Formats: sequence, structure tokens, C-alpha cells
Amino acid sequence: MEELAEQHRTYALDLWGFGDSDKSTNRHGVEKYVDLLKAFMDELGVAPAALVGHSLGATVAVKFAVANPNRVTKLMLVSLPVVGEAINRRLFTAGSTSRLGRLLGGRWPVDHEEVLAEAEKANENVIALTVQACAELDLRENLRQIKVPLLAVYGEKDNLVDPTQAKLLENTASNVRSITLPESRHFPMLDEASKFHRLLRDFLVTDDLESLTLKEEWRRRTH
Repeated sequence: MEELAEQHRTYALDLWGFGDSDKSTNRHGVEKYVDLLKAFMDELGVAPAALVGHSLGATVAVKFAVANPNRVTKLMLVSLPVVGEAINRRLFTAGSTSRLGRLLGGRWPVDHEEVLAEAEKANENVIALTVQACAELDLRENLRQIKVPLLAVYGEKDNLVDPTQAKLLENTASNVRSITLPESRHFPMLDEASKFHRLLRDFLVTDDLESLTLKEEWRRRTH
């Protein structure tokens, strides 16, 4: 959000059960999250907008775009499990937030304290239920229904969502492009932040998806 705020108005929301949001388990679920996103946009008066979603958030963005095609101008989907089989089976054993934190920080190393902190905030039952719900989905038909520019981004070293999902999107339609960041795991926006930010900024200002490439962020050095 900080990278985009100079040129774009940006918003973020916690899905119920995550972050600082309400932790009631009866409010979880992909369809309820779609309703939450719509209510969020309605409440703030957000006009049709570009959506950026990561993992579960990417799943919600897909479902939202299908249900509300006139509310979405572009989609960036990061680490999206197109089919349920792409989700690492070990996540199904992450039954508590502390356990998930250990998985992310130990067995599958994450070098970002903010990720671990957010994992610890999440409702343990919501984690298990949403992982299971996503594992039962096949989004290929949903993706075919989306007509706006769609960019899917994966980390080549992702061991939570199989990065070969990118192949399911290759050559599917002229409005779809997939790009893999070679040194990223499940959080490419943090693992290779400068490349990701540049890619996102370029995506927001062009409709020519074929022109998108990974670029190193140039930074002025001062002495």
C-alpha cells in the first residue's frame, strides 16, 4: 500500500477471523468473504477497482469478480490455488494459530516477522475451515468467466501453494498472464518486494499484459 499510495488510492481489509477483525467462526467462508468485500466497497463508496489478492484473498477476488463483474477493473492474483490439490497437505494439520506460526517459521521458513505476527492473530478454527474450503474448489471455470486483465503471480519456491499452478493459466485467454518470481516462496510481495512492486505498478497502468516483465527496482544511492 505504501508503494502505491503516491499515485493510487489504496484500501485493505481483514477478512473475518484474520488480523484484527471479528473472530466469530460463523462468519467465515469464501462466499461470506465475497459479501464482506462487496459491503466494504459499498460502505466506502469504492468505484470499480483493481483487486490484489493473496492466497485465500486471491480466491475471494476471483469469486468476487465473477459475482460482481462491473465492480472490478483488473485482478492481480498472488499465490492462487487454482485447484485444491495445489495446497500443501501439511496445512491441513495446522489446527492452531501457534502451530501455523511454527510451520511458517520453522518447517517452511519465513523471514518476515509481520507474516508470523498475523498468523498468530488468526482464529485457529477459521484457518482450518478456510484451508479445507479452498481445497475443495476448482477455479478454472471461474477464471474463464473473467474478462478483465488478470495477472497471476507465483513464487517459484512456494511450498504452500504449488507454483506450477501458473501453467494452468498459460495461453488460456488474451486477458490472462502468469509470471513467476524465481527467488520467492509464498509471499513474493515480501520475498522480492522491489520486483513485485514494480510489476504491480506496471500492471495497473497498462492493458498490454505481454509487455509486463520482471524488472529490478532502480534506487538512487547517495553518499
